[in-house]
Amino acid sequence: MATKGNQMTEKVNLTAGRIADLKCPPGKSQEFLRDSKCPWLAARVTAAGSKSFVFEGKLHGKTIRTVIGDVAAWTIEAARQEANEKKTQVDRGIDPRAHLREVRAAKAAKTAQDERRATIVEVAWATYLKKGKPLRKAAWKPRYVEDLKKAADPGGKPRKRGKGLTKAGPLHPLMAKRLVDIDEDAMRDWYHVESARGEVQAARCLAMFSGFLSWCSKQRDYRDLVHSDAAKPRLLSDLLPPSVSRTDALEASQLPAWFAAAKADSSRVGSTYLIGLLLTGARREELAGLKRADVDYQWNCMTIADKYGQTRKIPLAPHFRRMLLELPVVEGNPYVFVSETSARGHISEPRSVLDRVQKRAGIDHMTVHGLRRSFSLLGEEARVPSGALAQIMGHQPSALAEKYRPRRMDALRGYMAEVEEFILRRAGVMVTSTQAVERESPIEDSAAGATARERARAQSAPAHTALKGRRCSSPMDQMQGIAPLVLVRGD
Repeated sequence: MATKGNQMTEKVNLTAGRIADLKCPPGKSQEFLRDSKCPWLAARVTAAGSKSFVFEGKLHGKTIRTVIGDVAAWTIEAARQEANEKKTQVDRGIDPRAHLREVRAAKAAKTAQDERRATIVEVAWATYLKKGKPLRKAAWKPRYVEDLKKAADPGGKPRKRGKGLTKAGPLHPLMAKRLVDIDEDAMRDWYHVESARGEVQAARCLAMFSGFLSWCSKQRDYRDLVHSDAAKPRLLSDLLPPSVSRTDALEASQLPAWFAAAKADSSRVGSTYLIGLLLTGARREELAGLKRADVDYQWNCMTIADKYGQTRKIPLAPHFRRMLLELPVVEGNPYVFVSETSARGHISEPRSVLDRVQKRAGIDHMTVHGLRRSFSLLGEEARVPSGALAQIMGHQPSALAEKYRPRRMDALRGYMAEVEEFILRRAGVMVTSTQAVERESPIEDSAAGATARERARAQSAPAHTALKGRRCSSPMDQMQGIAPLVLVRGD
């Protein structure tokens, strides 16, 4: 067989034996053996001994060559068929090499798409927890993040309180499903099952999941995988329970019994916290996360974080100020309403205390938020301007004048004191002149005052639960230099 350079000049009928005998001459990089039955097919051997079938033809006057495959993987007949297909492409003006690259790229794209379509909800949900946020806000509130995690939790963990294991969250059954499979029918099937466990909780989790799908529809990695409207309440309105606005609040006639029950509760921190919600109108998370550094006893005000990702300053009325001064302080814990059972270090679930107070007072069920609603209603009854109440409670301004000209702290302080005094008088709580003095003077300097406080604390100590094994004192005691108490246990 004669060759000129690397060009194939002799044709033979390719057989397995001839291919096996094909050798690369010394000094050459490759050698070819052209097939007589299929002139554009050849067997090639390299200097390293690698053998393969190749196609060779002319496209636009230029010689092109492309590898078909290894001789060990391809039969001669299969190689001839592949070479004929490539010759057809060349005759049509198509470069087989470019065509092969396009086929491989399309295959890779399809594989990647299949892998993306296999993305399960759990993967996207984890990203949602890290990168998601509410519209026009910097981040979710910590409590909402915890609710999202709990809703998708697999359960099976030891309970923090009581015996047994935790149950899986309502959204957990959806975590193993593919995103592309979450449509309206899938959500209907899910809701039928979960609403049997708890209709209200299932409806709330549906709203959470709707927000998740809406977020996915705006993400490059997920937007073509989700049915963004699959969990929209308007599409499932025939299944959802009717929306009922809560109106629970304390009546003025219930205040004496409620205050007496709160004062008698075994949880000193918890009862003070509940009274604080009623006397300030703060949201539960706002007051629970209050730190000692955020309370200014000199100027009678405190700074709390609101639901809009900002902080606001509200007045500290006399009676609630005194209650804060009498709370225990735990070394190393910066919070006002300390808790050793909460992972956050402050009171996080006050419903058990509220339930005890309501049961003792003989009052029907009321939510924690009902105390905030009570502040608003009682403030209106005290004839405090609605704009002042809204600013204290952290509502968005309802008018441009209120937005650009908010009331100053001195003005709000008077209104806050009016609401507090109105509530306390209706509750039958003695409003003394001392409280009025406290508006101007934050510290009592008399030794008699300190002695009276020690005596009052000693009398009330058996009725209150304290904090275990920690040296505690109140801010008032620290001001007066009174030795801290070593308490036993706390909320």
